[in-house]
Amino acid sequence: MGKQKIIIVGGVAGGATAAARLRRLDEQAEIILFEKGEYISFANCGLPYYIGEVIKDKEALLVQTPEKMGQRFNLDIRIHSEVTKIEPAEKKVTVYDSQRKKHYEEVYDKLILAPGAEPVKPNLPGINSKKIFTLRNVPDTYRIKDYVDNQKPEHAVIVGAGFIGLEVAENLHHLGVKVSIVELADHVIGPLDLEMATLVHQHLQAKNIKLYLQDGVKSFTENQSHLEVDLQSGKRLKADLVIMGIGVKPETKLAKEAGLQLGQTGGILVNEYLETSDPHIYAVGDAIEVTEFISRQPRLMPLAGPANKQGRIAANNVYGKKEQYHGVLGTAIAKIFDLTVALVGNNEPNLIQRQIPYEKSFTHSGSHAAYYPGALPLSIKLLFHRENGSILGAQIVGFAGVDKRIDVLATALQAKMSVFDLEKLELAYAPPFSSAKDPINIAGYTAANILKEDARIFHWNEVTELNPEKDLLIDVRTPEEFALGSIARAINIPIDDLRERTSEISKDKNIHLFCQVGLRGYTAYRILAQQGFTNIKNLSGGYKTYQ
Repeated sequence: MGKQKIIIVGGVAGGATAAARLRRLDEQAEIILFEKGEYISFANCGLPYYIGEVIKDKEALLVQTPEKMGQRFNLDIRIHSEVTKIEPAEKKVTVYDSQRKKHYEEVYDKLILAPGAEPVKPNLPGINSKKIFTLRNVPDTYRIKDYVDNQKPEHAVIVGAGFIGLEVAENLHHLGVKVSIVELADHVIGPLDLEMATLVHQHLQAKNIKLYLQDGVKSFTENQSHLEVDLQSGKRLKADLVIMGIGVKPETKLAKEAGLQLGQTGGILVNEYLETSDPHIYAVGDAIEVTEFISRQPRLMPLAGPANKQGRIAANNVYGKKEQYHGVLGTAIAKIFDLTVALVGNNEPNLIQRQIPYEKSFTHSGSHAAYYPGALPLSIKLLFHRENGSILGAQIVGFAGVDKRIDVLATALQAKMSVFDLEKLELAYAPPFSSAKDPINIAGYTAANILKEDARIFHWNEVTELNPEKDLLIDVRTPEEFALGSIARAINIPIDDLRERTSEISKDKNIHLFCQVGLRGYTAYRILAQQGFTNIKNLSGGYKTYQ
């Protein structure tokens, strides 16, 4: 292979990774990286924590400087340099140097696009107020931090309850700011399913964060001291600071004007080798349309992990080491105050939309052995194929041990394992870290029991459909637990009394059992099933999930 000239448009996760990988493969290539801003490699996911002073040193946000990276990898890195035009037929780009205020051209043999994504900023009245910010890059972060330090805002409104919005809410709260969150959907963190998100709602409210769900902003009105944020519901919120966090959209203007094909989601279309519709141009990161690993459907997935991997694979392919990108799982995790929220794969709306036959289970385990001090609740929702038990997605909310469990499930999903495999996994156990039956094993047992019909289940949202004439609800918890709250119309037969009290249960009715988290309900199910009862179901996830 002769000496190549490779141009990379954009730094950060995808572009900077591609540049470093290319140099490791080819010491002779001429590699130019253009970045329209000042920073080529920064810790995107760390930005909210600098605002909240969890990360105190602003330099810690900079993963690599242009000078150090350029020297180490012998790269021609040009910051304040925006590629404004691509001419694929001539294999040529036009660059605007914002410091010298001039345009110039560069030719290339191969081009890698990593333009990223830009925050969505709706065209609302008053949106251009200087009290309204978006958070996407280092300059945004410095602007917000300077504003907070100098203006000392008392009230902040976060518009959008995705991961970034919630992380900013937490960090502003740490600084003593009163925070309200406005979200158009009926729950926070869009990819989470409702019943898992309600655990987050409860935690946010316990921290005195005000939630305005199923509501949106109509307009912003600035007066002398603060902003009035008018909501679609008619409510009016007072704000000294507004952060817009309603999502991002892929930066595709450059690609579109160059005649490159876009996908149905609006991202740059690439094949499995990350080639665009022009064989000399590759694209990576937040700007591209990716393939979802399980369904093989197109998606946008603005995450740092996939962008890094794509940068490396694109560089391999530019160099001639053919490597395929197999798609995204969408594994994500976030700290929301004391809670950890994590997810991988599909949620229920995805599966319904794609008409994939699925079942779900809810389990609530301890983060480690109950007898060892400090065990905390860990809630797992598992989505799996109704026919073969293959894992389709998972969501976990808890206070400890969430990260390692989601990574096990992500690995299992990528390995195309089933819930029956989760039963058999041999995971590390010592009382401070886990239980002899890890929460992942418990999730596997529970899902496998459902598929094998060792325990038929019903779900929290089916409770309201029960008919008092035909359906009997039995709470098998202790009388003390029952007295603290139960499902309406339920009768209390504690699990330890069940064998002696089966005469009280009519075999002509459909028996719906429940306990606190599902385990005692399952035991009760097995007792009744072996005493001739046939129409039995156990509430998945128990009263905790229903509540």
